[in-house]
Amino acid sequence: MPSLPTHLFTAVDHVGIAVPDLDAAIDFYQATFGMRLTHRETNEDQGVHEAMLRAGSEDGAQIQLLAPASPESAIAKFLDRSGPGVQQVAYRVVDIEAVSATLRDRGMRLLYDEPRRGTAGSSVNFVHPKDAGGVLVELVQPAG
Repeated sequence: MPSLPTHLFTAVDHVGIAVPDLDAAIDFYQATFGMRLTHRETNEDQGVHEAMLRAGSEDGAQIQLLAPASPESAIAKFLDRSGPGVQQVAYRVVDIEAVSATLRDRGMRLLYDEPRRGTAGSSVNFVHPKDAGGVLVELVQPAG
């Protein structure tokens, strides 16, 4: 296992925003804020239709729009409970297994025992919001 820096995260990867209609949200972010669509997919494992949009530089943080793929998905439940809005903040990591182990050692509960497939083949896990000041924290190890 590689030695981890004390900061664990290498960058803010994206901010996830729950939306009821993915196409309408993409149109809004493009027309209103001038953002450009960089990736779109349906993640069956997570039960979401998603789109990544970028505001500026190629290596900067993105916005991830998340719409439910089914009424039973976590995003559908979030929308029912909270309405549209910020759903999570995602941080990029180099080694998701090592970061997950470190966070567990620090008393954090992670939602999954093992990382799952995220956007564009990345590996993801989540810190329970009750352990992170009410914020759902996503860990993202990009594919490749």
